[in-house]
Amino acid sequence: MSLGRSADLVLGMVFFSSMVGCGYHVAGRGPDALPKSIHVIAVPALENKTNGFKVEQKLTAATIHEFLAKTRYKVVSDPNSGDAVLTGKVLSMEVVPLLFQSATSTSTTSQATAMLVTMKCAITLTERDNDKVLYHTDNFVFRNEYQLGSTGAATPTQGQVETFFQEGEPMMDRMAQDFATRLVAAVTENY
Repeated sequence: MSLGRSADLVLGMVFFSSMVGCGYHVAGRGPDALPKSIHVIAVPALENKTNGFKVEQKLTAATIHEFLAKTRYKVVSDPNSGDAVLTGKVLSMEVVPLLFQSATSTSTTSQATAMLVTMKCAITLTERDNDKVLYHTDNFVFRNEYQLGSTGAATPTQGQVETFFQEGEPMMDRMAQDFATRLVAAVTENY
């Protein structure tokens, strides 16, 4: 074996050893994601400060599911039963048209085919025994795009936006899951 090849091998082994020693782990699954005293997280229903119908119920359910699926923590709804309590408020929700499609090839009108949903929330995770704030933001922004069925209008009316949320059960479930994935990652990884 040549000296250059041996040096490359040694450098590779040193690099590999240093990477193994860095303590990489799956996000949210590491032993130090939150203080070791946290085993149970209480997730009471989020508050809804918007006019979105049942948004808080979907977001709360998805957040609980995400904690159970992606972390080692037990989840309860009673704030008095948890080692930590996650509280939140949906402060605003905006739905705007994102993509348009022409109604016909000769028409000058178009219809929205996708909506951009933006929600702003206040989120706090507090250790219950000592009231220590483990995570807090008044500006947790969730933004994602969702496809619409045919609305027939260039700009969706208030009724169409309400229908988008009230009757679009699969869309609401997907939006809630997307929100919960980002929220649980932020709370457990940014500690």
